[in-house]
Amino acid sequence: MSALIEGLPDAVSLQCLARVPFTFHPQLQLVCRAWRSALRSAELFKARDEVGVTEELLCVSAFDPENIWQVYDPLNDIWTTLPPLPSEIKHLTNFGAVSVAGKLYVLGGGSDDVDPGTGDHGGIFATDEVWAYDPVCRKWARRASMLVARTMFACCVLDKSIIVAGGFTNSRKSISNAEIYDPERDIWEPIAELQHSHNSACCGLVFEGKLHVLHKGLSTVQIFESSEQRWRVEDYGWPPGPMAMVKEEFFVVNNGFIIRQHKPPNLSKVICTAPACLYKIGFAVIGLGNELYVIGGVIGPGRQNLDIQRLSDVDILSVKNERPIWRQATPMTRCQGTIVGCTVLRI
Repeated sequence: MSALIEGLPDAVSLQCLARVPFTFHPQLQLVCRAWRSALRSAELFKARDEVGVTEELLCVSAFDPENIWQVYDPLNDIWTTLPPLPSEIKHLTNFGAVSVAGKLYVLGGGSDDVDPGTGDHGGIFATDEVWAYDPVCRKWARRASMLVARTMFACCVLDKSIIVAGGFTNSRKSISNAEIYDPERDIWEPIAELQHSHNSACCGLVFEGKLHVLHKGLSTVQIFESSEQRWRVEDYGWPPGPMAMVKEEFFVVNNGFIIRQHKPPNLSKVICTAPACLYKIGFAVIGLGNELYVIGGVIGPGRQNLDIQRLSDVDILSVKNERPIWRQATPMTRCQGTIVGCTVLRI
């Protein structure tokens, strides 16, 4: 990069470009080759991060259509569709999805593909694949594979690194292995194993600056102590249900209620009802900005409907208000039904 803006050092020019909203970056790339190179550089994301102008977009993938991701811009209430994930695995699901260094990462998972004629499963139970989507170049790229193929596992970003732990590997074997990924070096390294492996799916949550691994159906939580490189086990007694963080606060959707969760659980508080969540399954819950998003899902056959209803709805709750209020965003334009991946992309 040289002479990005005449009369200014390139470092200053880059900070000027960093302040332009991401929506206008495609037009800026047409100005000249130097601007295109600058806008596609890793230095631009670092500059946006340093001056506090990064934007948050919601990334969602559903079972229908397969291997398709959509991105929601909350400022403009617009959905856009990404190029298809180039994995050869059909109906990839039970994977990890996170965002780090301005890119969307899709890790591991397995296939839910079923032959409609025979009913046979696709045969891919666990993969070690890692894909990264660059929203600037608008391309997927294969990254270094995980050390262990896994599905239904915990996956989180901690201190700008990706940590995966637990889940199942091939032959449906539960594992306690854990590993950490450095996005800059594109390298995976093993870390301390979980204290326990359980024969159930698990998920990850960064709460109070620490990675928590929760297993479905269990009240015990395994917590990663990064300073000591070890896991400890505690019983928090948290209620079951989809979980999400909103600005360092922890929320759970349980039996049609939104609960602000604390430790110990007797300090938890119901902040409002979520009646729609009583009648649907397979939806996602995630925090974006100061709000809680409830996305997609399906409503099964019942008295009111005879068929499975695949939803594309997006309901938003302003949890920071004294009286939380629900509102609706523009529904997803392509994705519908069971949500298989959901994360927030910072760019």
